[in-house]
Amino acid sequence: MSTTSSTLPIAKAITAGLRDAMHADDRVLIMGEDVGVLGGVFRVTDGLHAEFGSQRVVDTPLAEAGIVGTAVGLAYRGYRPVVEIQFDGFVFPAFNQITTQVAKMHYRTQGAVSMPIVIRIPHGGGIGAVEHHSESPEALFAHTAGLRILAPATSQDAYWMTRQAIESDDPVIMLEPKRRYWVKGDVDPDHRPELSPWQAAVARPGTDATLLAWGPSVPLALESAEAAAADGVDLEVIDARSLAPLDLPTVYESVKRTGRLVIVHEAPVVGGLGGEIAARVAEECFYHLEAPVLRVGGYHTPYPPARMEHAYLPDLDRVLDTVDRVLAH
Repeated sequence: MSTTSSTLPIAKAITAGLRDAMHADDRVLIMGEDVGVLGGVFRVTDGLHAEFGSQRVVDTPLAEAGIVGTAVGLAYRGYRPVVEIQFDGFVFPAFNQITTQVAKMHYRTQGAVSMPIVIRIPHGGGIGAVEHHSESPEALFAHTAGLRILAPATSQDAYWMTRQAIESDDPVIMLEPKRRYWVKGDVDPDHRPELSPWQAAVARPGTDATLLAWGPSVPLALESAEAAAADGVDLEVIDARSLAPLDLPTVYESVKRTGRLVIVHEAPVVGGLGGEIAARVAEECFYHLEAPVLRVGGYHTPYPPARMEHAYLPDLDRVLDTVDRVLAH
């Protein structure tokens, strides 16, 4: 295993996870636009082409449907392809392949065919990019049965979720928090976590209300909890980690103790995954709730130009205002 550093940026933790997975299993290969010689636009695959060669780190044409379609054929032949979608907004040309082939093949063949495909997608906004580079389409994929979705928020999770996604015989979408790619954290590649990648984690214990977030919104939730603590409010923060399947029991347990829930995500609130979670919590925790479940997210508008994204994305003030509202009940 790679033990070159115990502290890595999230991007390099993913690189280490890819490298170790490729050493562990020669059926693993990487495909995508500029992933080879260039090392990817975010340099996540940097160095892998030189180490493993062009047969296992494959530069593809600019054709997302073709990239994912080729991955389906490779999975049929026993390979474990890892596909990089260069930016989240570029995934939609491949949406048909992902939702009608990748997600359904195992079911359609009554289990005879597995689809061990990992689709890596840099996820969310906050990088000052032009349109189609800052999407949060997790609800579209979570709505599709047959897909697993992981959203790491730390370097440790980024490394191990990469490894565990590649090991899975089910197709996995990895939503990587690109605005946090260069945030460093501890990585222990020698000890597999006891927590399953499909489980949520309590990132900060608390008693007064629960904040639920994932991916790039987890640091915001933790920052909000620290700010609230200065005013005597004790917030519990849950990192969802897996969006399909959702670890709802961990959320239920927290809400039954705190009586209040605020969900934070970058995707628009309208039709967002937070709405499904809110409905499930209302069903399961109705007699424990002291207030309605509230959500903080993007607005029901196309993602704005770079100079306006600060007004679109959830921030500390919006989260704390929502916490005040949920505590006022």
